[in-house]
Amino acid sequence: MREFYENYCANVQAMEKELRPKENFDILTRTLAVGDEELSFFFIDGFAKDAQLGKLMMHFLSLPHAGSAENLARKLPQIEVDICEDLDQALTAVLSGQTALFGTNFGKKCILIDLRTYPARSVGEPESDKVMQGARDGFTETLVVNTALLRRRVRDTRLTMEYCNLGGISKTDVVICYLKGVADEAFVMQLSQRIARLRPKSLTLGFQSLAESLIRSRWYNPFPKIRTTERPDTAAAQVVEGSVLVFCDTSPQVMILPTSLFDYLQQTDDYYYPPLTGTYLRIVRTLILLLSVVATPLWYLSLKYSAILPPGLAFLIPDESGALPIILQLFLAELAIDGLKIASMNTPDMLSNSLSVVGALLLGDFAITVGWFCVDVILYMAFVAIANFAQQNHELGYAFKFMRMLILALSALLGIWGFALGCVLFCVFAATAKGVGHGRGYLYPLIPWNGTAMRRLLFRTRKRDFAESPTERTPPD
Repeated sequence: MREFYENYCANVQAMEKELRPKENFDILTRTLAVGDEELSFFFIDGFAKDAQLGKLMMHFLSLPHAGSAENLARKLPQIEVDICEDLDQALTAVLSGQTALFGTNFGKKCILIDLRTYPARSVGEPESDKVMQGARDGFTETLVVNTALLRRRVRDTRLTMEYCNLGGISKTDVVICYLKGVADEAFVMQLSQRIARLRPKSLTLGFQSLAESLIRSRWYNPFPKIRTTERPDTAAAQVVEGSVLVFCDTSPQVMILPTSLFDYLQQTDDYYYPPLTGTYLRIVRTLILLLSVVATPLWYLSLKYSAILPPGLAFLIPDESGALPIILQLFLAELAIDGLKIASMNTPDMLSNSLSVVGALLLGDFAITVGWFCVDVILYMAFVAIANFAQQNHELGYAFKFMRMLILALSALLGIWGFALGCVLFCVFAATAKGVGHGRGYLYPLIPWNGTAMRRLLFRTRKRDFAESPTERTPPD
């Protein structure tokens, strides 16, 4: 902590030395004469609301004298006003968009006035999590907007928003949100202390930088450790059920903690449909995801052991297997699908849909025509490619993809025993994935077993079943 000086000119010089307004065109200073006293403003162009700051300066010019910092702060016609005695805190506030005010008679203090406004996009529906019915708003890159979207849905005095600044170069604002008395207090304390101990160099990538700071181990495990959402209705439902949310400034993704594998089986659309329809969609999603992991390995095993294949499954054997070995065809198709995804993301919007579809059709047709690939490979790889989009988390989709490729490689090397070993490794990776949790495993509520919670995850229950608080509804582990 660096305290201010007693002398007004020394404080102004200290701020100018750190902020260097003569070298930075967007860092502005303004000096006003109020009676026989001086007031100096420090703010960033583009962050301060010009109209309100202009009205505030007109208000100061109408005063006979400024007086002390405390006296002037009481007369300010602004909502968010704070008195600061720390130079570093004042510098961070200015760089965050606030206005710092220094006066001749302020002594070792300055006034921080929150007149900031950030360039922000509208709260439109997230592209990656759309619903057929329901709300059409989504989180943005502005922290205050995101917390307001949640407050609008959860009007409860127990809703708690704990603020902290992680420092570093970016000095990013982070908020931990939970429902007091419903969320696990031990986990909230553990998470708060863990975030407070972080000393990141910067959080310029927002959520992803914070996530990698929280989880540093087991990089080889592809399963996602932190679930996120860009939908305020999803976040509100989770916090009411006892989850903890972590907001990170400059990021529209909100972390939902703790996270288990079964949480990804739920989607917002399930709750905008009747319970029967929602349950059906959830079961279909689960079966498709599991089938996407073993579909190609099982088909490859059927070719490898075609001699003992029952006559009823003879249709699995292709008439023409192609010039390349089947196992090589499957791996090349996996790489080709990712290549098409990358090409589609880098293609302008007006061309992306047509080029991705035409490119896939042309590549598949030409590969079959020249004899490289067989038709069956294209069919099965098309299924697993589409199955990855049965859930919205791309990181989980790639985790399933890596597991599928591992099982396929082991099946090619060791046959049926390799397939069994791959399935065991899939379960081991899922069971040993370590997220940001407290007393719960990645496979909760399967391990440790919680029948009530498992039923709610696998089946879409009626809304009246949620009338009680989560602490009363779900028995302790």
